[in-house]
Amino acid sequence: MAKTYKAVEVSAPGSLRVVERTIPDPGPGQVRIRVEACGICHTDAATVMGAYPGLTLPRVPGHEVVGRIEALGNGVSRWKIGQRVGVGLIAGEDGLCEPCRRGDMVNCQNPVTSGVTVDGGYAEVMIAEARALVSIPDELTSAEAAPLLCAGITTYNALRNAGLRGGDLVAVQGVGGLGHLGIQFARHLGFRTVAIGRGREKEKLAKDLGAHVFIDTATEDAAAVLQHMGGARAILATGTSGKAMGTLLPGLAAHGKLIVVGVPQDQIQLNAFPLVFGGRSIHGSLTGTPIDGEDTLAFSVLENIRPMIETVPLEQAADAYARMMEGKARFRMVLVTKDADAHSAPLK
Repeated sequence: MAKTYKAVEVSAPGSLRVVERTIPDPGPGQVRIRVEACGICHTDAATVMGAYPGLTLPRVPGHEVVGRIEALGNGVSRWKIGQRVGVGLIAGEDGLCEPCRRGDMVNCQNPVTSGVTVDGGYAEVMIAEARALVSIPDELTSAEAAPLLCAGITTYNALRNAGLRGGDLVAVQGVGGLGHLGIQFARHLGFRTVAIGRGREKEKLAKDLGAHVFIDTATEDAAAVLQHMGGARAILATGTSGKAMGTLLPGLAAHGKLIVVGVPQDQIQLNAFPLVFGGRSIHGSLTGTPIDGEDTLAFSVLENIRPMIETVPLEQAADAYARMMEGKARFRMVLVTKDADAHSAPLK
């Protein structure tokens, strides 16, 4: 058995390089995963650019990880060697802070964070906390499952926890990495789904994904169109522009929610009038627990929801990351290793 593995680490801010590392043994309560696929997420930029508070380098990025367990640490009984599992962004909690004590592990104040506080999945091997693992259904290839552990759970959880009812008017801003999954989830959750994007060329894709209506912000006032339709009960904001998000608030129905899951670099500017008059609200939503991840995968299998992906060998991680950051990915870049499951459906 080989004693080393390949990993792609951030050696200095802005620098991704392939290195050889010694294969580690898992500690108590941990497993060692032979990685098959790892999605590239825009959030990885905080690690790659060295911007995440408290980050120490070198660090291996990646928090959309799927692979097979090849070693168990002491005390791990629920999981088995050879089992295919996944790991998302929040990969463990301290269990001691107030949010944890109230059962809100996602907002732990001292979390284990894949690719930030511990090495992530841009590698052939990863050590993970057993309590953070997600079981992967056989119906999904590893490359398909990986983005669902971040972009998928983020959009699915945001929508299913928003207090909505079947038939409600729900808009999804953006037809990109998050938005193309948000549209699918909204449609299959039973909502009257509106996709909001810039450019009429996105209309066919949006409707193929399940949108009933497409609003082109290049030629239409999205908020006005939504109000003409009766107002949205919720708008899922997945885009990269805070300014664009803020303009959508008047498109909500009374007591409607602007749910922000994308994290733009610019500020979200809001007009207080529609916020106050109508009792509208703005709400942030972040990922979910491991069992939420399994719910997301199960629903995706049930309703045949899949991410649109481009697969790239692990060794080309720097190029794939750059493609994602330049907005050229359609729509999720996924790194695959030589261990990716050959028995599954062909990788896209």
